[in-house]
Amino acid sequence: MNVVIDSGNTYSKIGWFNGPQLIRYTTRLTFDELIKNVRADLPENILFSSVSYSVEDFKAALGIECNVFDLSAETLLPIQKNYDTPQTLGADRIAASVGANFLYPNEDLVVIDMGTCITYDLIDRNATFQGGLISPGVKMRFNAMHSFTRRLPLVDPEPAPELIGKSTRAAMQSGVMNGVLAEMQGIIEMYRHKSPDLRVLLCGGDAAFFESSLKPPIFAVPELVLIGLNRILTYNVSLQ
Repeated sequence: MNVVIDSGNTYSKIGWFNGPQLIRYTTRLTFDELIKNVRADLPENILFSSVSYSVEDFKAALGIECNVFDLSAETLLPIQKNYDTPQTLGADRIAASVGANFLYPNEDLVVIDMGTCITYDLIDRNATFQGGLISPGVKMRFNAMHSFTRRLPLVDPEPAPELIGKSTRAAMQSGVMNGVLAEMQGIIEMYRHKSPDLRVLLCGGDAAFFESSLKPPIFAVPELVLIGLNRILTYNVSLQ
């Protein structure tokens, strides 16, 4: 059994894998809850990926000797990186890209990860991460309109709002949700001009708002980051 951990600024997610198979996962865990969950079902190998805690913090809190790998810019990967600043490349971006290449090898792929920011990353058929785009995420856009104006309210996202909003709140919903949809469709088309047989994978917390509205073929893989983290872990275990 392998465990992979994706630890963000506030919450963590854990995935338990038997080989390449995702057995179960748990989300929205505090750091203390994360430690308790790992202790309760201690695996053979762990991959720890975090923007908030070091692998030393994790090992100290766990307090049990086990085989722990850390995802960093120096971690060996089953894909290549053609990126000018690899030290700044987010762990979620590279993990999702590894997961995409694992599921669909020998294809040109774009991964759209809809989290705090929306990232659009290209992994080519030669298993090389080529980089991509980063734009503001859905909630960031709503927060920006509220924060940078005096009178616009803070609005929550909802799926498929009417194009023509009949109130300020409805107009904001349309501007963000339909704006993001148009952005995604446009960027996908630009990528497809480069690679007509491109496969597009969609993941991230806000993906559910858009997956039914995008023109096919779009493949939603909600746990793509966990799948990629497990592929990185098994690759590094095989090199020991």
